Formats: sequence, C-alpha cells, structure tokens
Amino acid sequence: LGAVVGAVLLGGGTVASVVWIHGGAQGHIYDEAGIPQAPVALVLGTKVDAHGRPSPFLTARLEIARRLFEAGKVRAILVSGDNMNADYNEPGAMGRWLVDRGVPARKVVLDRAGFDTYDSCARAKRIFGVERATVVTQSFHLPRAVALCRRLGIDANGVGDETVRQQHTQRWRVSSTREYGACVKAALDLLSGRDPVRLGPP
Repeated sequence: LGAVVGAVLLGGGTVASVVWIHGGAQGHIYDEAGIPQAPVALVLGTKVDAHGRPSPFLTARLEIARRLFEAGKVRAILVSGDNMNADYNEPGAMGRWLVDRGVPARKVVLDRAGFDTYDSCARAKRIFGVERATVVTQSFHLPRAVALCRRLGIDANGVGDETVRQQHTQRWRVSSTREYGACVKAALDLLSGRDPVRLGPP
C-alpha cells in the first residue's frame, strides 16, 4: 500500500510540475523568424569536449544566437554554463565560437557559474541585470528554460533548435525523457526560492 501511495504521489507531483512549468512558457515560444526583438540572447550551456569544442547540441544553440545577432534581433549574447573546474569551461568555449564567427567580443558576455538552468536564469537577472531576453536552447528544454526565466523576473521568450534531432536521435530521446524529472526539480527550486550556487557582485 505504501508503495502504491508513493507511486501515485510521485506521478501526480511529476504531472503537476510539468503542467505548471510548461504553463509558464505558454505563448512565449517562437520560431526564429517570428521571435520578437530583445536586448539579450541567453544561450544555455551544455557539453563541450576535452579540447574545448562545443558539442553538436551546443553548436546548434550558438548558431541560432549568432543568426539572431546578425539579423538585429538581439544586441548582445549572454552565454551561461559550467566553469566549476579550471579544465572544463563551457562559457569560454561558447564565447570563442561566437567571436570566431564574427560576433564582436564586446557583445559577448560570459556567465561562468550557470551550473544548471535555474542558476543561469537567476544569475541573468540578479548578477547581469537582464530584464528582457530571448532564451536559446533545444526545443525539448525550451519550455522549462523560458518558464524559469519568466518566473524569476525576466520577460523572456524563446527559440528552440530542432536541427540535431535527426543526427542524434538517441541522445535527443534520452534528454527529452529527462525533462520530466527536470521539471520537478525546477518546480522545487522555484517554490524554495533558493539562491544560485554562486552569486557575486552585479
């Protein structure tokens, strides 16, 4: 009986979290052509390889941000990712990729403590002073990212990448499935109002 009750509570909590989180992004997800202008593109980090090269998933996010900048849809790009260890630097790799492809270095800002999506959104607001932004990530991740930013005080819209779906089907499927658990964590983070792992001066 205890196991059944636990399973029901877990399932109900997961469904409620997914609905709540996705509801926060309703009406704020666009395709690239239709996205409204914003001062900043917030690009969320993911894996880079041992040589500091962005993974295909991260490269696709960066390419969208580059095109948005080139089209005048954003005026600056905030890249947020994990740099907890000296030998692993997502934001550094993201910044280099953008600058190497023509985005002026002064228009690229690095957040080195975006250890998860909640931290990236909270720090964008509290450390970097972002009030309005276009969030860029893969489409399966986008509702959670946009909802977190919006519930943390950023007027956020989002653009999602779908280009890596065909070439990396297995990873896409696994990552999409993980979003259910990630929505539960996001809801708990919001309800607790926790601080990011690292804060610092504005």
